[in-house]
Amino acid sequence: MKKLILATLLIGTAMTTNAQNTKQTTMPQPAKLELTSEWDKVFPQSKKVDHKKVTFVNRYGITLAADMYTPRNANGKLAAIAVSGPFGAVKEQSSGLYAQSLAERGFLTIAFDPSFTGESSGEPRNVASPDINTEDFSAAVDFLSIQDNVDTDRIGILGICGWGGIALNAAAMDTRIKQR
Repeated sequence: MKKLILATLLIGTAMTTNAQNTKQTTMPQPAKLELTSEWDKVFPQSKKVDHKKVTFVNRYGITLAADMYTPRNANGKLAAIAVSGPFGAVKEQSSGLYAQSLAERGFLTIAFDPSFTGESSGEPRNVASPDINTEDFSAAVDFLSIQDNVDTDRIGILGICGWGGIALNAAAMDTRIKQR
């Protein structure tokens, strides 16, 4: 019995000492982005969809900026698609056009700027990280899955050009992404 008590005291002392020596680390606070409010795309705005700017945070604490396109007068839960790419581009270019076109066909979509790019946060600027950028797609799925008008069993992703490989990484790792 004395050995058990002594062992318990030693373990407790070691744990207390270890806890005191451990530095507290905190995650950086997500960046507050100042998003453009006017239409800033290289393509014309569709009268068939509603558009709004949104933000969400990935697990690395990077705030991502996105354009959400919702079919006008849509009812019920919609299938959703997160779109990004091509490599080096921003959501005001082809990913936004793809997202808007898909919304015209009945999908709720977001076109997002990946970490370190466009209106999204992250330093240094204009770099790519396969790990972080794969997480960007999963963070977009997180965002879509909490929207009231999204069917969580019908969320997909679309990576354009160089972002196709990043999208494949995300789809291979994130079982919420549907492949039909």
